[in-house]
Amino acid sequence: MSWSITVRGVTKRFGARTILENVSLNISPGETVALLGPSGGGKSTLLRCLNGLNTFDHGEIHVGPHRLAPGARQARAALDPIRRSFGMIFQDFQLFPHLSVLDNVTEAPRRVLGISSPAARSRAVGLLDRVGMASHTHAFPQQLSGGQKQRVAIARALAMEPRGLLCDEITSALDPELKNEVLSVLEGLKRDGLTIVLVTHEIGFARRAADRVVMLCDGKVLEDGTPAQVLDHPKTERMALFLQRVLE
Repeated sequence: MSWSITVRGVTKRFGARTILENVSLNISPGETVALLGPSGGGKSTLLRCLNGLNTFDHGEIHVGPHRLAPGARQARAALDPIRRSFGMIFQDFQLFPHLSVLDNVTEAPRRVLGISSPAARSRAVGLLDRVGMASHTHAFPQQLSGGQKQRVAIARALAMEPRGLLCDEITSALDPELKNEVLSVLEGLKRDGLTIVLVTHEIGFARRAADRVVMLCDGKVLEDGTPAQVLDHPKTERMALFLQRVLE
């Protein structure tokens, strides 16, 4: 079962810079939310706060039954289940270069979840087949294209049987054809009911697959609504300008 996410009044500063300012957001179980906005608007920082990779200065975050609060030391009792339950997928893949595709996907289930090697292998083979990488189980990351690496990264996150995925601009380094390969995988996961929070500039995907679009600008939520509301009828000049620049 997917988990909900609640962000209440979160503020994050790096020195004198305010990256997030009093951000509040509710994400329902099974919802796909696209985070849009200009570079430096706080999108990736918010995503990293959701699973404790970044601390924050004010406010609180609830991920399922677990609460994250301000401070440098989060309670391990909250961080561990959140990180196990929400897979994080990065722009630069972060695959282990010395491990094969199969070993990349089986490593965490074996070491973190304590799953036996045969069970982890069986799960990995099924997931790699699902993302179209079954024929590459013995390949190493340096032998793969960017789109292939990203699909392996998705399979690796799914191997932990998460309740949701946090995706940080996972298609920004890919050419259009490879982007579509990765985004089609995400659309399938949405149909399975996973909660997905996606930092992206892919307006077409946001329109097609997201339940909601949230615009972050200068660390604040500028707009929040359905794709039709935000993308077709923006309420603010800043959102209209952003769309114009992205779609040029």
